[in-house]
Amino acid sequence: MSRNFNIWFLSSFLISLIVIIPILTVFSSFFDNTTNYFEILKKTFLFEYTFNSIILLISVLTLTFLIGTGSAYLVSFYEFPLSNFFKWALILSFAVPPYIYAYSLTAFFENYGTAFTILKNLFGEANYNKHIPKFDGMLGSILSLSFSLFGYVYILTRASFLYQSQNLIDLGKNLGFSNFETFYSVILPSARPAIVAGLSLVAMETLAEFGAVDFFSINTLTTGIYNSWIAFDDLAFANQLSFFLLMFIFALFFLENLSRKKAKYHFNSRGGFKQKKKLKLSKNKSFFAFLFCFIIFFLSFLFPLSQMLYWTIKFPENLTDLNVSNLFLNTLYLVILSSSILIIFSLISNYGNRVSKNKILNFLSTLSISGYAIPGVILAIAFITFIVWMDENIIQSIGFLSIKKIFIGSILGLVIVYFIRFYSLAFNGIKSGYEKINIYVDESAYLLGYSKRKTFMNIHVPFLRNSLLFVSILVSLEIIRELPIALILRPFNFETFATTAYISASEDLLEAAAVPSLFLIIIAAIFIMISSKYILRDTND
Repeated sequence: MSRNFNIWFLSSFLISLIVIIPILTVFSSFFDNTTNYFEILKKTFLFEYTFNSIILLISVLTLTFLIGTGSAYLVSFYEFPLSNFFKWALILSFAVPPYIYAYSLTAFFENYGTAFTILKNLFGEANYNKHIPKFDGMLGSILSLSFSLFGYVYILTRASFLYQSQNLIDLGKNLGFSNFETFYSVILPSARPAIVAGLSLVAMETLAEFGAVDFFSINTLTTGIYNSWIAFDDLAFANQLSFFLLMFIFALFFLENLSRKKAKYHFNSRGGFKQKKKLKLSKNKSFFAFLFCFIIFFLSFLFPLSQMLYWTIKFPENLTDLNVSNLFLNTLYLVILSSSILIIFSLISNYGNRVSKNKILNFLSTLSISGYAIPGVILAIAFITFIVWMDENIIQSIGFLSIKKIFIGSILGLVIVYFIRFYSLAFNGIKSGYEKINIYVDESAYLLGYSKRKTFMNIHVPFLRNSLLFVSILVSLEIIRELPIALILRPFNFETFATTAYISASEDLLEAAAVPSLFLIIIAAIFIMISSKYILRDTND
């Protein structure tokens, strides 16, 4: 075993171990003693937390499935007015986090809100409030999450639809199926892995969501975790709730895998892959296809964007009162620092796995990338729990100064938890790029006298530049949108667009929340448009 091998193996091992620590902390804290808050909650709101989480999950999964698969099917199989525009425009929904969508929904439909103003200007003075629907509570949470998250299902399902063979469509026609029957009986089942992957991401984001459900005062397991620590200072019970939520998430994956068993979803044909052609819809059908996609695009992106823009223009004092440059620099600082660290360490970890081929290391890497499935609230609480335990039991016992201030309420702690939360995105993104580099490339480099370090720096890194760019954009987008980690771990007086919008909205100052929300949407939309050529890469258009 060479010295280089030891260095790469050890580096990858330590990186994976750092990411796993919060997961182990959640499980190890399950049996810790809690305060009386546990007994109070068990007799009062614990059932409500669980019930609300389940209702929210089922409703959001149903709605995102219908919206995501429906829009993906239309833009993948048919030509209609602006179909190529909607192909990428629908992913702009990612630019609007659920909590900002919640602010927009409330602002538009509340008493004397934007809808009231529009009706008043069109038809004169009247009591329009009794006719304006109210989207708050559970319904508001479901809509906010669904229109913000359906993009996961749309992107993955569209990719699956795009590369389905024309043979599948011909099979449906030969069986006498209508277009709908072919879609339901042939195309949809073959796309099941992609749909399930998209819905799994939606499920994780739904169960992890804090901003929207907190704004609508819906008690879920996630808000329970946050309140256990913030309101009642009970870290042990916060970790116990985190344990239950983690088990719930893992159970969803287990049940889905069990339901598939040994089912296969590929289509074998002696004729090979036959490139499908988009069908041009008739005038009536093309109108309805256009209308469906336009409504989804409008509701998911144009609606919240226009609401935030309207309030920014209507109340310009909020723009002048806000230190936009400071918020932008803070957000940019976190994005650059966190994404750089994520990319560097994910590169090292991937290369360590590649050269060591160690089963234990592969297992640790697989376990470490599960961090994305853990809500930000849980990771933040688990991180604080671990630092407090280490400080009280190890650091202070050997006479060192407390490390709490170094890691809790600091940029360092914030970046570490961002690293743990989004390590999966960076690791898997770079891994997919590595899979395109044949192992014989490495062996040829070694024969030419290249060391492992030179092979890594001079061959792998240049080859992976597109993957690194794509990963950096995805990670940056997630960090811009992330709320609970920043709320819990940020330093005093260190605000971002996300935290500023949340604080204003939590104080019922929705007009003031419009400015940071608008900037957040615009910045996120720019990142999405830059990455769209990677996300929507295809051979059909």
